Amino acid sequence: MSDTQKYAPGSHPDLPPPPGTIGVVGWLRANLFSDITNTVMTLLSLYFLYWFLNASMSWFLFDAVVNANSRAECREMADGACWAVITKRIGQFIYGFYPVDERWRPNLAFVMLFIAVLPLLYPKTPFRRHMLWFSAAYPVIAYYLLCGGIFGLKEVGTNTFGGFMLTMIVGVTGIAASLPLGIALSLGRQSRLLSVRVISIAFIEFMRGVPLITLLFVASTMLNYFLPPGTTFNLLLRVLIMVTFFAAAYIAEVIRGGIQAIPKGQYEAAQALGLNYWQTTRLITLPQALKISIPGIVNTFIGLYKDTTLVVVIGLLDPLGIGRAALADAKWNGLSTETYMFVALFFFVSCFAMSRYSLWLEKRLSTEHK
Repeated sequence: MSDTQKYAPGSHPDLPPPPGTIGVVGWLRANLFSDITNTVMTLLSLYFLYWFLNASMSWFLFDAVVNANSRAECREMADGACWAVITKRIGQFIYGFYPVDERWRPNLAFVMLFIAVLPLLYPKTPFRRHMLWFSAAYPVIAYYLLCGGIFGLKEVGTNTFGGFMLTMIVGVTGIAASLPLGIALSLGRQSRLLSVRVISIAFIEFMRGVPLITLLFVASTMLNYFLPPGTTFNLLLRVLIMVTFFAAAYIAEVIRGGIQAIPKGQYEAAQALGLNYWQTTRLITLPQALKISIPGIVNTFIGLYKDTTLVVVIGLLDPLGIGRAALADAKWNGLSTETYMFVALFFFVSCFAMSRYSLWLEKRLSTEHK
């Protein structure tokens, strides 16, 4: 009996695809070697990629100098990158001028930060409900841990804060504080109460219409003119307030866009169920608006995190300030490439982690495939 007689019409098993059309080989043929033009372009791209990686890795890693006392000594040892400018000042790049014997405190605060944000970022965290209490108390714990003054901890002034520690403080505080404020402003802008709506609109438009660097100058210099004589207002605290206000204005507009994207039928359904304004906002409007606004919110957070480098113009020594101070030393003059690449790598890793979490959260909250 032949194969055509063995199987009924429409029941013949599927035949395997032709060899070389699936898997890695199939993908290469379809995307990189589909015709002569693609093949030539692929080979040229591979050649330039090999040349670039060979030259860059030789300078970046294989011919680099890690331990030296000056730029001249680096050049005597090899022709690659002189990472000694970083290794000799790595403590300042991380902690600024925080006392060396007290640096265990920012280290502990950094570890506790991950514990505090874990239940906020991952809903399936074990004992999440109990850990949220620690998340709420973490800002107070971190403040007294870094600044001291209680429980026998040595008091440390905020003027010693610097480096990546300062960036983390300004960035994390601005991100954490601007989100709830931005939500309140977005709701206030759409409020039916005229006074609330006018105040929210005025605040948002003013903050969005003024560059952050101008606000930082106001916080560092002009604010003292409006305070009573003899009043002291911590510079870092002023910066944190201005950064939070600035980011909250942008977050408010992002969330407002998410609210406007919600179909009108959602509001009508809430009214049909007898829900009041706050119940509708908490259970229907705000959750959907936040889900829609995730890319815009994270984009604002990333921009805010990178804008923390502007504090260098008002005298705070963030990583760029520490790097400029290192380059001012005659022994390390001329090593700006290594210095700024190191700072850029730190910001890239941090911002890339935030963007990846954003993608993970979007996929987790997506309802299109469910």
